[in-house]
Amino acid sequence: MSDFAFYKTPKIIQNIFPSFQWKVNTDHKIIFPTFDDGPIPNLTNEILAILKDFNAKATFFCVGDNIRKHPQIFEQLIQANHQVGNHTFNHLKAWKSDLNVYLENVELCQKEIEKHIKPEVKLFRPPYGQFTFKSVQKLKQKYYNFIMWDVLSKDYNRNISANTILKKSIQNSSNGSIIVFHDNLKSKDKILQFLPLYLKHFSDIGYKFEKL
Repeated sequence: MSDFAFYKTPKIIQNIFPSFQWKVNTDHKIIFPTFDDGPIPNLTNEILAILKDFNAKATFFCVGDNIRKHPQIFEQLIQANHQVGNHTFNHLKAWKSDLNVYLENVELCQKEIEKHIKPEVKLFRPPYGQFTFKSVQKLKQKYYNFIMWDVLSKDYNRNISANTILKKSIQNSSNGSIIVFHDNLKSKDKILQFLPLYLKHFSDIGYKFEKL
C-alpha cells in the first residue's frame, strides 16, 4: 500500500467506481472491520481473541499461500464465524502482473478457501488496492464481489505511531464504514496496541462490529 494513500477514501474515487463496495449504506451504528494478508501464526489468534472480547465479527481477506501453510488458523476464523475473502494466492500487484497470471492466482486462492468452506458469495479485495479494468471485468464474470474500503488505518506504515493510527481511524469511521486493518508482521506491534482501544471507543458509544 502506498504511503500516499488516503485515510478516508475520497467520495470522488468511490463515485468513479460505483460497482465496488466502499462502505455499507446504513443509518445504524455498525462498523465493518476487515483484516488483510493473514492468516499467520502469533498474530491472527491474538486478533481473534481481541474481537471476541468485544463480541465483534470481521471479514478476513486471506492470502491463499498463508491458508495453505496455516490451515488450522484459517479453520479458527471459520469456527469463530468470521467472514473470509480472497486476497490472491501470492499477494500480487495487479499493475505489475500479467493478466492471466493474476487471474490464475486469484483462482488458486479461491480453491484454497473452498477446501475449507464454500462461501455464499465470493468476496475479493485486490492487494494494494490495485486493479486493471480488464482484471475487474474478468473477475466480475466469475462472480467476484470487489470489496474496497472507505477507511484505511495505515497500520502497515512503520513511520506512523499506534496513537496516530488510533486517532485517525476513529476520526474517519462512521455508520457503515469498511475499515482496513492488516494481519501481518509489519502491523503486529501496533495493531495489538490500538485495535482494542478502537473497538472499545466505538463499543462505548453503542456501535456493533459486523462481517460483510
